[in-house]
Amino acid sequence: MEDRQDIHNAGVPVLCEACEARHRGICGALSPDQLLGLSKTSSKQKIEAGAELVGDQETIDHYSNVLGGVVKLTKTLSDGRQQIVGLQFAPDFLGRPFRSESAINAEAATDVALCSFPKATIERMMKESPGLEHLLLTQTLKELDEARDWMVTLGRKTAAEKVASFLLLIARNIDPTAQTKSGASFDLPLTRADIADFLGLTIETVSRQLTRLRADGVIRIENNRHVVVDNMSRLEARSGI
Repeated sequence: MEDRQDIHNAGVPVLCEACEARHRGICGALSPDQLLGLSKTSSKQKIEAGAELVGDQETIDHYSNVLGGVVKLTKTLSDGRQQIVGLQFAPDFLGRPFRSESAINAEAATDVALCSFPKATIERMMKESPGLEHLLLTQTLKELDEARDWMVTLGRKTAAEKVASFLLLIARNIDPTAQTKSGASFDLPLTRADIADFLGLTIETVSRQLTRLRADGVIRIENNRHVVVDNMSRLEARSGI
């Protein structure tokens, strides 16, 4: 279900001034005039959890900034099996410039807020704004580094370290406003089955490791989904960092 809202305004749009993606995401590289031009072709969307955002091999006609929530990226094999290959958080850029078709599926893992804009507009602005192109390249390299780190997690870490690494990933990215100097709290954005898929473990192993972390006082779990981390250093130590 989508709830679209145009954000056309004179001057720098008010909604853009208050937006995290405006300051930390790709829009931070745009001048006020460029931002105003982008806003005239943009729309904000609220997507319910479980909805598909982009399909594998789907023609790309727009890109989006993630404003809130978690996006799940998956690859589908020819026999229908799926593998979760990444997660995106605010203010990540959803889409791959200069591709005509998507190479992944993108799904709203939680309720998601997006700001979407036409592909042609962004690619034109990339030619006009070296800063925008630089930020997109920086994000691409960041995703590459994260993918390499995750290869280590999947290939070398123990089950206990994998689950702790997953919780650390969520704690650091899902909601900066819910973080304190030493801790964090969040709702798990994935089901136990999805966490198991993401980590290459069984559901039973994931549940067992979460129980162990809770018993050892590394995390607290409320209502079976809300996780509280009182000491990030302890969680980092359990993740094998």
